[in-house]
Parts: sequence; structure tokens; C-alpha cells
Amino acid sequence: MLEISHKRKINRRTVLQGMSTLTAFPLLAADERKLLPIAAIVTEYRNNSHADVIIGKILEGWQQKGGPGPELKVAAMYTDQVPDGDMSRELSKKHGFPIFNTIEDAITLGTNDVQVAAVLSIGEHGSYPRTPDTKQHMYPRRRFFDAITATLRKADKTVPVFNDKHLAYNWKDARHMYDTARAMKIPFMAGSSLPVTWRLPAKALPVGSEIEAAVGIGYGGLESYGFHALEALQSVVERRKGGESGVTSVQLVKGEAVWQAQRDGFWTMELLRAVLKQTGKDLSEAELKERLTERAQFFLLEYSDGLKAAVAMISGIATQFGTVVQVRNQARPFVNWFWLQNGKPYGHFIHLLRAIEHMVHTGEPAYPVERTLLTTGILDRAMHSGLLQGKKMDTPELAIEYQPANWPFANRNGKFPLPQ
Repeated sequence: MLEISHKRKINRRTVLQGMSTLTAFPLLAADERKLLPIAAIVTEYRNNSHADVIIGKILEGWQQKGGPGPELKVAAMYTDQVPDGDMSRELSKKHGFPIFNTIEDAITLGTNDVQVAAVLSIGEHGSYPRTPDTKQHMYPRRRFFDAITATLRKADKTVPVFNDKHLAYNWKDARHMYDTARAMKIPFMAGSSLPVTWRLPAKALPVGSEIEAAVGIGYGGLESYGFHALEALQSVVERRKGGESGVTSVQLVKGEAVWQAQRDGFWTMELLRAVLKQTGKDLSEAELKERLTERAQFFLLEYSDGLKAAVAMISGIATQFGTVVQVRNQARPFVNWFWLQNGKPYGHFIHLLRAIEHMVHTGEPAYPVERTLLTTGILDRAMHSGLLQGKKMDTPELAIEYQPANWPFANRNGKFPLPQ
């Protein structure tokens, strides 16, 4: 069993953060507000790609229109592909950073030593194959990570590393990346922008809550957006009494198996309707039953402490992400709508970059990478369950224990402001 205690050093910043609410971002100390150099390792850099909406805010400011941005600077870049519409070459000329042909050179600037304070690995988008069976997108996240860590080993130096979205398209690679980072003592973060985006209502589930049931909703591609829906759910249920204890089984079901899952206690119509209503879809039970067609697919999760949860991927019904939990001895369920901004600057990535900036400046991840390790494993096992017509996949390898961190999400007074 993997057990992680998410500990942080006690210093002035930690104390100030603890005094703040979950809806205010901690400020970096005055002596740390300097532009630290990062290497950007990306699959491709085109308009609205993940490279653009993350790295673009370092280059062009929070609004990507000039003006202030994070206390980071792009020292170098590696692009794995250069598609039509590539932006990286023009940005290189505009901002004066080099683009290298290898990941090692992007980190060392062509020298024999690490020349950056951190590495941001963005293995999302681009023309890459899919696995022949489960059709998972084979983005080169492990290849990027292995090249990054090989460079750090060669220089006998470690710097923080951020990996965008799930760690890898398969569990073996994800676990390899996690274990390597731990062995090398690399500050490591990964994951979705969903846990740090705006929430309505602007409240976090209190740590230590006794959760009796949990349901999430999502839409879009089963792997690409299913990951977001799963990590949104995980960012809430990890706050239950005792912290995270891991997952013992995973299924991906559709059709009649969805209704069997309801009978087996994985989800209730009441909770599904409640989270849909929070995101603006107020459907009667009859309407919802009629619209839960063969297109609907549900991730079913059994946790080590007995909690059962479901994430409903219901494109055409859900157009937002949300999570609802039933807390013991509370009459009303606790519901969060995870709100995303449409169109640039895609402000939810601003708040993801805030967390990355914190790690680069402090050397301490803003929240535990174990959340993303667990979610990556859930997603991979679910994709294989779907291939096997909804077979229940026992997952002893996902006995991952960790404690949540009180890193703030984006809300301020329940509104949707963006940094100026």
C-alpha cells in the first residue's frame, strides 16, 4: 500500500496561507517576486492549445494581451511537432527565447548544466496515434518525463517539474513517472485545471466530512474530458474523513448496466438531478430517465473505505462539470459546479498557473501529485473495462493513500473575476 503524508514546511508563507480563506490566493513574499526561468517542453504550440493557454500567460501576461503575468519567464522551449498554425517560432522572435531540437538542450540551454528553475511538460494536443484497443491518445508524456529526468540526473540536479493533465495514457508509465520523481526527490505536480477553477457555490467541502455517496458529471471525450470529470470528483472526495484511501475497483458501464449501478448504490437520481440543477439543467426525474440513452457512460468507483461513487459522462445532458456528495446527517447534499471560462484567456488555466508558480518559487507542490496518480489509474482501468463490455476491474494497485491540501480554488465572492 502506498501511503503519502503531504507535509509542508512551516514558514511565514505557510502561516499566512493558513490564515487566508480558500478563496484567496497566497502572495509570494517580496524577496521571491522575481522572474524565475522555466523550460517549456510541449507537443505543439498553436492557438488555444494547452501550450498556448499555459505558456502563453507567461509570455503575454494573464490576459494574453500584454501586461502583468506570473513571476516566471520562458528561458527555452522544445516543440515535438510544428503543425500548420504554429505560434512558437514567432513568439521566439518576439520574446527572445531559443527553441531547441532536444529536451536536454532546452533545459541546459546547450550547456552541461541545468539553466532553469523548473520544467513545464505539456504533452497535450498534436498528431499522435491511439492505442489499438482502448483508443487512448498516446501523448508522449512519459517520453518527455524520461528525457527531463535523464537531463537532471546527468547534471546531478533537481528542479520542480509540472506535467499537464493525467500522468500518462497507461498505468505502467504513470507509476514509473511517480516513482522516479520520488526517488530523485523532484518536486512534482500534475493534473487538470478543474480542481482550481471557479466553483459555484464558492465553498469547499470541509476536511473530515463523512461522505455517504458521491456523483460527478461530465461531457465530451471519454478519455480527454473524462479525466477532468474524475479529477474534479477526486478533489472533493479526497477531503472525506480519514483522507484518501485508494480505489479497489473500477467499471465503465452503459445501457442497462447504468440502471443496475443505480440499484447497486453507486448513484441516485436525487443526487444526479441535484448536480445537474446546480449547473443549470433542472430536469424532472422522468425527463432524465428518458434522456439517459445508450450514449451515457458511467465511471463506477469503489473506494477502500467503502465509499461508492459514480461519474456520469452524459454529453447532450450535461454541458458543465460538477460534483455532488451526500454528507452524513446533512439534509441537503453538498454540490459544486466547476465553472470554466469559454474563450481566451481561458481563466481556469490562470489558476492552474498560479499553483505552478507557487511550486517553482517555493519548491513545494501546491497539492499532492498522488491525486493525479490515482485519477490516471482510475481512467486507464475504466478504459479497459469499457473494452471488456463493462467488466469490473479489481485495482489493488490503486491503494494510494494521501491527505488533501488546502490550496485555494479561483472563486472570489462567488463571481468570475480574472486577474488584471
